[in-house]
This record gives sequence, structure tokens and C-alpha cells, in this order.
Amino acid sequence: MTLRSALLVVLTLVWPLQSLDDSARAWVQAQRRPQWESAMRLVSNGSRPFLFILTAGALVSGTAGRAAVLDAAVALVPVNLSVEGLKWTVGRVRPDGDSHRKNSAFPSSHAANAFAVATVIAYRWRRATLPFGLFAVAVAFSRMYLDRHWLSDVTGGALIGVGGALLGVWIVQRWRASRTVVAGS
Repeated sequence: MTLRSALLVVLTLVWPLQSLDDSARAWVQAQRRPQWESAMRLVSNGSRPFLFILTAGALVSGTAGRAAVLDAAVALVPVNLSVEGLKWTVGRVRPDGDSHRKNSAFPSSHAANAFAVATVIAYRWRRATLPFGLFAVAVAFSRMYLDRHWLSDVTGGALIGVGGALLGVWIVQRWRASRTVVAGS
């Protein structure tokens, strides 16, 4: 066993949030109902196609839409690099028992991507904050409902998504400002 593996075993055994994760999982799983299964799968599995449709719509909607797509694209690069790096490093077993390292539980990429896009949209269009924020929460909840993630996985993913979106917006603003200065020189 390598030092990294030993450290991960120790962290897993003393993970301070595991009791909270276990309680949240028990509560969410107790809420499962046959009539909700299809909706939860649609929210979880349909979130990526929905984002592609949203992107296509934004690209043809004018300057503000194209600017939002650029912000989101720049935001999603560090978000997904962070998520995939953490998944590989942490190697956390999913609540349903799936232990494939490349697809480990922490953090939730669905939650990270949903919150990143919701944050960019909220930045661009304040009126859309509530519906897209609720959509991001629904995506995160669906991942717990389908027993694919722990509460701390979706929370970590949400934080990475919001942080990545803010970083992406900042990078694009700096880039645009530098182009304005150069063009005005």
C-alpha cells in the first residue's frame, strides 16, 4: 500500500461528514417513490442535453447570449479539470457501491456543471437566477435521490461549480478589458 493509499484510507475512516452523509442518504432514500423515478432520471440524465440546447439558443440570441456562452465555456474548463482531478485523487466509493476510481463519487460533476452554468446565467441575467438555481439544486438532489452521490459530493461539486463560474467570468472580463485597452491605444 502506498503512502497516498494509506492516507486516503485514514481520511475515509475519519471523514468527519460521513455521519451527515449517511443521515442525508437515509432520508433521501426514504423519500423515493415509483412515480418520481422517471422525473429524477430525466433531471439527472437530461441535464447535459438541456445545457447543449440552452447553448444553441444562447448562440443565436445575440451578443449577450454569445457572451454568456463564452463565460460558461471558460468556466467549465477549470470546473471539469478540478472535478476529474479530485475524482481520480480521492477515489471515493459511491453510495450505491460503485468503486470505479475514474467515476468516483467526490465531487459530483453533474452538480458542478449545473451550478457553474446557473451562476454564469445569474451573472448575465438576474431574472433567471431563481429558475436556473432551482434547476441546479434539482440536478444535485437527483444525484442523491438516484443513490449516485453523497450530500458532501454534491455540495463539493456545487462549490466548485460556483467558484469556477466566478473565475471564468473574471477571466473573460479581464480578457475583454485588455482587448479594449489595446484597441483604444
